[in-house]
Amino acid sequence: MQLHTLHAATRRRPTKRVGRGGKRGTTSGKGTKGQRSRSGHRIRPAARDLVLKFPKLRGVGNSRRSVSATIVKTGDIPALLARARVAELTREVLVSLRKIRAVKDAVKVVANGKLASAVAVNGIPATKGAKAEILKFGGTVS
Repeated sequence: MQLHTLHAATRRRPTKRVGRGGKRGTTSGKGTKGQRSRSGHRIRPAARDLVLKFPKLRGVGNSRRSVSATIVKTGDIPALLARARVAELTREVLVSLRKIRAVKDAVKVVANGKLASAVAVNGIPATKGAKAEILKFGGTVS
């Protein structure tokens, strides 16, 4: 058996080329009017229309994609530590108190409210004012 001797079991019937005049009347078997009856018709995929509906990433509306950090006030820290029954404030404590959803979430300690005693903050960034407020009472920020 040679490649040049192989042939199909049934002959391939040629497809009819519609829309070239001939004996099919005025519309040549393409129906009447509309995009599909025109020569060179092409229907745009529905996915392209969906893409056009998505919001674009420019201008003022882009601000909704920015992530703002969860704020922990210095005045609230003693109450949070008492509620969690721990000595120092960490990301894990904030997750257990449901202040943040996950350990990797953005969080920041800000100076708002007065402290009465020393508190320890570990692994959470703090503003300059918050750091000064905590250190003033003998607390630690790391």
